[in-house]
Amino acid sequence: MELDLGSARVQDSRLLRACMGLPVDATPIWLMRQAGQYMPEYREIRAKYNILEVIRTPELACEVTMQPIDAFDLDAAIIFADILPPLMGMGLDLEFIEGKGPVIYNPVRSAADVAQLRVLPPEATLPFTLEAIRLVRPELDSRGIPLIGFSGAPFTLASYAVEGSKSKDRLHVKGLMMEQPDVWHELMSKFSEVAGHYLLAQAQAGTQVLQMFDSWVGEISPDDYEQYVLPYSQRAIAIAKQAGVPVIHFSTGTSGMLDLIQAAGGDVISVDWRTKLSKVRHCLGADTIVQGNLDPAALTMSWEALQPRAQRVLDQMNGQPGHIFNLGHGVLPCVPVENVKRLADFVHEYTLTH
Repeated sequence: MELDLGSARVQDSRLLRACMGLPVDATPIWLMRQAGQYMPEYREIRAKYNILEVIRTPELACEVTMQPIDAFDLDAAIIFADILPPLMGMGLDLEFIEGKGPVIYNPVRSAADVAQLRVLPPEATLPFTLEAIRLVRPELDSRGIPLIGFSGAPFTLASYAVEGSKSKDRLHVKGLMMEQPDVWHELMSKFSEVAGHYLLAQAQAGTQVLQMFDSWVGEISPDDYEQYVLPYSQRAIAIAKQAGVPVIHFSTGTSGMLDLIQAAGGDVISVDWRTKLSKVRHCLGADTIVQGNLDPAALTMSWEALQPRAQRVLDQMNGQPGHIFNLGHGVLPCVPVENVKRLADFVHEYTLTH
């Protein structure tokens, strides 16, 4: 299937050039969770609809996707969705509870639970997100802005599915992995297929870049990652890369296993604020394409505190190609809107003149 990668402006955009390690006139910037509670426009929609209603209504998801693009000088949009709806298509009973977060009422804890998990085409289980992608693309194409699609990585999906909710120690996940490795491998095999094909379907629907989020994988050791996670991250990314678009691999707390994260096969390595970008390139090679990595907390501070921290991230790269500016995780709900605007403008202005 030949993909429609958008207008010539999109194909020559800062983000796509940076993903390929090509020179850009200014460092591209987009922010994880750039559409969210910190924006009054988003809060207005959420006052009428819960998050799953927004995600499942393509017109609303399209509107929310465009909100930060209308408000700020960002170099990419990311489709408004969440990493957890794929679990619903597998047969898990998911609810987002205000003030508590996601809760799964039938967590996966046994071989029988894993056997019951369905692996269905994303076109059947997540058609609303694919339709939202098709709806928003023309608006973005007219502005020369690429669209990012995303999925949770197999381990992060497993973390939620097995724990059933947010967890500090992830004892259920680690217990399944360590004590029932055969069950674990069957579980991760299913999640790798779901994540990989969901990413691929998003590219086929119109996204020009993909990102795989492994938000919780830093909780395990490098040895466990290599044995129990890496083959499945590799599988998911390999499926996604059939689309021929760049794949960003985002993880947190993984400074001690950057080589293994790279081995998973992503085109861009995205790290959190605990790892210097210069260290990533020192460990993985000077031509490694990197994304990140301002501490999200900095975006809540005064501009006088925020600006030098953003500048330090940029100075680490020293104007070299292959850098996408982002946070080390998502925008926090308490972030002042003006800070997002000033940050986007600063990243462009500073790198245009340095």
